[in-house]
Amino acid sequence: MPGILYLCATPIGNLEDMTFRAVRILKEADLIAAEDTRNSIKLLNHFEIKTPMTSYHEHNKIKKGEELVRRLLEGENIALITDAGTPGISDPGEELVGMCREAGITVTAVPGAAACIAALTISGLPTRRFAFEAFLPTDKKEHQAVLEELKKETRTLVLYEAPHRLVKTLKLLLEALGERKVRVCRELTKKHEAVFSATLKEAVTYYEGHEPKGECVLVVEGKSRKEIEAEEIALWEAMSIREHMQHYEEKGIKGKEAMKCVAKNRGISKREVYKELLADK
Repeated sequence: MPGILYLCATPIGNLEDMTFRAVRILKEADLIAAEDTRNSIKLLNHFEIKTPMTSYHEHNKIKKGEELVRRLLEGENIALITDAGTPGISDPGEELVGMCREAGITVTAVPGAAACIAALTISGLPTRRFAFEAFLPTDKKEHQAVLEELKKETRTLVLYEAPHRLVKTLKLLLEALGERKVRVCRELTKKHEAVFSATLKEAVTYYEGHEPKGECVLVVEGKSRKEIEAEEIALWEAMSIREHMQHYEEKGIKGKEAMKCVAKNRGISKREVYKELLADK
């Protein structure tokens, strides 16, 4: 009978955030797969966990993943841990979970800390709807494509960034999104935890003069409904009434219903729309 892959969340800075269940699972597992064994050994030693450990990271995820799947199929239970936080969130654990699902292996979560959730909940920005983007791609074309998508996003945005790239990323976000509220969360759960509340422009200015320390989580407000409505109004005003009608006709809305939509968008009556269309002919 196949074993079970346990996704064990580990603290993101404060060892007291380790759960009792995570400690027990790590002690009972046949093997621990860790992103960086040199980093994880400190955690294991602190909780007196003697389970054998192997490395599983971005550079060996395919070959080592196949080995781990084989061992799971042979009946071993394996606990997967990342350097900090929840496995599978912005790390290669995602790949291993996919391989296990395809092989029919049970995968279960041992929940705990996640930097993205910690930052979101203390940001003071809307939490009901949010989009997690992790790190922006390093390739210029790729990150420009992502930023284009984020321009239209109305949900609160959550991104990760390293301190040495923080200013560059803030500038990219400012250029793409315009002036938005942002929270720069650093050293989460640690003694010197800090949340810098500002606008993107203010954050750029501040961090150009104050070198950030520690990994950062950026929480950025989404595009407001007012901003979307203002853009739509500007778009409608740039169109003739005939073009506005064609816009809806191309969507399959025709006749009186299309006129009704045009009138509502432009803040005029259907009769005025009709008169303009007649004059246009």
